[in-house]
Amino acid sequence: MPIYKLALLHGDGIGPEVIQEAVKVLKVVGAAYTFEFTTTAGLIGGIAIDETGTPLPESTIELCRQSDAVLLGAVGGPKWDTTDPDKPRPEQGLLGIRKELELFANLRPVKIYEPLKDASSLKPEIITGIDIMVVRELTGGIYFGERARRGNRAFDTCDYSKEEIERLLKAAFELAQKRRGVLHSVDKANVLESSRLWREVAIEMSGDYPEVELHHMLVDNCAMQLVRDPKQFDVIATGNMFGDILSDEASMLSGSLGMLASASLGATGLALYEPSHGSAPDIAGQGIANPIATIASTALMLKYSFNLDDAAAAIDGAIDTVLSQGWRTQDIMQAGGKLIGTQEMGDKIAASVTANMAQF
Repeated sequence: MPIYKLALLHGDGIGPEVIQEAVKVLKVVGAAYTFEFTTTAGLIGGIAIDETGTPLPESTIELCRQSDAVLLGAVGGPKWDTTDPDKPRPEQGLLGIRKELELFANLRPVKIYEPLKDASSLKPEIITGIDIMVVRELTGGIYFGERARRGNRAFDTCDYSKEEIERLLKAAFELAQKRRGVLHSVDKANVLESSRLWREVAIEMSGDYPEVELHHMLVDNCAMQLVRDPKQFDVIATGNMFGDILSDEASMLSGSLGMLASASLGATGLALYEPSHGSAPDIAGQGIANPIATIASTALMLKYSFNLDDAAAAIDGAIDTVLSQGWRTQDIMQAGGKLIGTQEMGDKIAASVTANMAQF
């Protein structure tokens, strides 16, 4: 029986609650498909600042490097909010772990669960059947460029190399090959020099992927098209800041950030998995957070890190089953159904995995 080493970074807010439910489901799936996980916890974010003075201790980096995959909850909260550039912020831990582990491609799948189509703010006929993969560059761009304050002025530099763009677009082209064969490369090439380089690289690389239909789209137009006609999109590839904004917008097509998983793939083969939502400190500790995004992130982990496609499909199928039965956490009650809490949702998804396996 294979045994995988999993680093757990619970983080802040609802992070520990949703991680607990994801591990619960993983154990059930492992028992059904004959594999195991050993888990070791590390500190990141606000809690790491409180306990060590830094949002990303060296011990956490080392733990992750010695693991087969990393599962992250969420970081941040008002307790650590500051505009003082000399004080640590939880988000620095998130940016730091991406840089340290060379996690350059963030995958955010956006799909509509049929039982929840009424939870979206868009009409059902607009969103039914959408299946989008947003591929966001993670370790370059404005979030990592030179920045400073000089008197009453401040600046942040958007800096990309050709190599950084190439490796991100390579991942996006290859995903499009395996999906519906359509790639939208999103930039701001009418204004930004870094975007002009991005577009040039995309055009140059498209010759290696003749079966993929490449479209170029300005980021402001893409933001509008995601609301107007989301079904046109298959894979969206874009830079760090644009991807941050667009992926959050796309995620709300489903009605709740609590539904959407993400995977951050790295140059070394090590990957990090996390929900798309934040730490939600306003509901932390109340047992009402939606754990589905984190549980769905473990399905991505099984698929991309361990090639356990059947086990991943079992988790996705269990989520579908539980939602079809009408069970809802507070954030998705717009679609109607029976209200349950964080732990109960994890219990029902785990039980659904077991029940589905018993049928075979």
